Amino acid sequence: MNAPTENAFEDSPFHAGELRAQQLAGGGSNGAAIRDHMPEQHRSFFGLLPYLLAATTDADGWPSATMLAGPAGFVGSPDARSLQIAVTRADLAPYGAEFAIGKQIGLLGLDLATRRRNRANGFIAAADGQGLLVAIQESFGNCPKYIQARDVESVPADRAAELSHFTALDQQAQDLIRQSDTLFVATTAGEGEGADISHRGGRPGFVRIDGDTLTIPDFVGNRYFNTLGNMLMDPRAALLFVDFANGDLLHVQGTVEVVWDAPEAARFDGAQRLWRLHIQRGWRKRHAVPLRWTLRDYAPTTMLTGSW
Repeated sequence: MNAPTENAFEDSPFHAGELRAQQLAGGGSNGAAIRDHMPEQHRSFFGLLPYLLAATTDADGWPSATMLAGPAGFVGSPDARSLQIAVTRADLAPYGAEFAIGKQIGLLGLDLATRRRNRANGFIAAADGQGLLVAIQESFGNCPKYIQARDVESVPADRAAELSHFTALDQQAQDLIRQSDTLFVATTAGEGEGADISHRGGRPGFVRIDGDTLTIPDFVGNRYFNTLGNMLMDPRAALLFVDFANGDLLHVQGTVEVVWDAPEAARFDGAQRLWRLHIQRGWRKRHAVPLRWTLRDYAPTTMLTGSW
């Protein structure tokens, strides 16, 4: 096997939806930093993390998102095109078939303490009761914009973590969303296409709630438009909210509409456009993650944005 090149994509690394989103936004990136392998610094970075964000799809093709956790080193990189994740089936709950061999998976390594993040997308090459082996097809770094700095500490795992499902937001779910300054969004470009998970941040309350519709401002980013490009191909998406104080996870799925030219966006400082998620279902898992975070400060870019 030849050694990996710096960027092995002969043509554009972007699919039709991403290219269309770049066009609608007035321009994009050439994606020169997107590789088909992980550079050494990315491989080392994943090995330092005590948590990892993951996106995959269910049997009907709906995107799903979750946070996996373990002691530093629970994610390892045997080689430049592989990540090994030491997780049990209990760690993957409420998911099962979503993490089966052959499933596409999107991974986001994020260190909130340093605001560093790297993406690694691919498919599950092997899976058993003790872990996953992910074959990497796409790897790239992201800038630290809108990432709030948080320090993390471990707590004992709650193996009896309570899981509940819902079809409409209750007051507790609304309260978490309103106080959140961070969310993670899982998307896909359609059936059989790769899964993707990305970070979104803003001031607390940057997500607006109108019944079971959430409106999210879209700020300037790396201009890859992976998320919005996927939404143009498949409007289904999942949002994951983390209660950093107690380790709860809140997950909602629904259909998305991207509003490229909305008067509302002009009234929200920093927003270039908006997108809305119409919730169809969700789940809440209490004490899902054996970690607790303490807010240190908001990103400078976050402080330039507004609120509803």
